[in-house]
Amino acid sequence: MFLRIPKLLNEEQLAGMRRSLETDSAPWVDGRATAGHQGAAVKRNQQIEELSPLARELGNVILTELERNALFMSAVLPHRVYPPMFNRYGEGMQFGTHVDGAVRMIPGSSTKLRTDLSATLFLAPPESYEGGELVINSDLGSETIKLAAGDMIVYSSGSRHRVNPVTRGLRVAAVFWIQSLIRDEFERAQLFELDGTIQRLTELKADPESLVRLAAHYHSLLRLWTEL
Repeated sequence: MFLRIPKLLNEEQLAGMRRSLETDSAPWVDGRATAGHQGAAVKRNQQIEELSPLARELGNVILTELERNALFMSAVLPHRVYPPMFNRYGEGMQFGTHVDGAVRMIPGSSTKLRTDLSATLFLAPPESYEGGELVINSDLGSETIKLAAGDMIVYSSGSRHRVNPVTRGLRVAAVFWIQSLIRDEFERAQLFELDGTIQRLTELKADPESLVRLAAHYHSLLRLWTEL
């Protein structure tokens, strides 16, 4: 999956987050604190301490907006969402090519999460820094991503990816992982396509009986493929 979700956060929410993250009391720590063996060798950034009140407060804002976002809910079908982590890259900082770990422990709990999907929510305006692009590699090539503040990219956690070195300014973002109700990426894509078709036909005021039949087909597949 490779999906852009525009304007997850509005300007007021973004401004509030940036003010909170820029205060002298914000608990920034070395980003390698949460990196595995592979990631620690190539990770050079800072992040807000995961269990801090600030991380929980700002993370809850994002989680609330995710629940309200129809595109995210339809495409991702989330079962569990890892609490958002907040990171920043100053000049010379980067995160070399890596893959995300397949399983993560929810901070402060014994709950584990399978990382089906990764998400990066950009918090700094792209014109405020140079470099810092998220680059996602696949066997078909690479995608270079640098989005507007408030926009989010969702992609498969098994993808090889990196954050290019920042050469000016400060790149600030939130990152997190999602365990979907649907483990299989192909099945998830089929459900997303079917849901989108139902929504489009509903807007066009298609035959109500046919819409009910399509909805029944969608939910039968969802029931068949869901893992709880």
